[in-house]
Amino acid sequence: MRTLLSVVALAAAALAQSPVRVTKTQTPNKSLVFEVTVPAPVDAVWEAFATSQGLSTWLTPGAVVDLRKGGEWTAHYPGGKTGGGTILAFTPKREMILSAMAPEQLSTVRAERTTATFQFAAGAGGSTAVRLVQTGWKEGAEWDQAYDYLAQGNAQLLETLRRRFVSGPIDWAKEWGVSR
Repeated sequence: MRTLLSVVALAAAALAQSPVRVTKTQTPNKSLVFEVTVPAPVDAVWEAFATSQGLSTWLTPGAVVDLRKGGEWTAHYPGGKTGGGTILAFTPKREMILSAMAPEQLSTVRAERTTATFQFAAGAGGSTAVRLVQTGWKEGAEWDQAYDYLAQGNAQLLETLRRRFVSGPIDWAKEWGVSR
């Protein structure tokens, strides 16, 4: 009986939903769609997403946002790696569109890039619905690898944004052993 209860508990834990909903679409146009509710008003979420100071509270210390068409939205990770992209367009507090870089190990996809559209909308109880739609996928093994990698990576990205408002700004000294 104890074994059965353990199995049921493990199964329940495995089925527990992440706060980020991920939808993979293969046809007619391959895309990834991520949705999360952030427990903060749109103004605060936009500030955390669209400013260097705000981005540095949850994504990486020393993150850079140059909020203009052609500006950078870049995370600087320990060891010198970068992520993010170039801002293609934005509507304050509503949407930001990036030409998004894949990780360095996916060099073709990183060079050719995908399009990441982040949308922000007021939700119930002063929350913000954040939606990311990633498009521009091409054919090939590296593109398939990037698709699978970013299905997990971008879910983690949005979970970290949510976590920033649940638990407060990330303490980089504890998280990575570095200061802002």
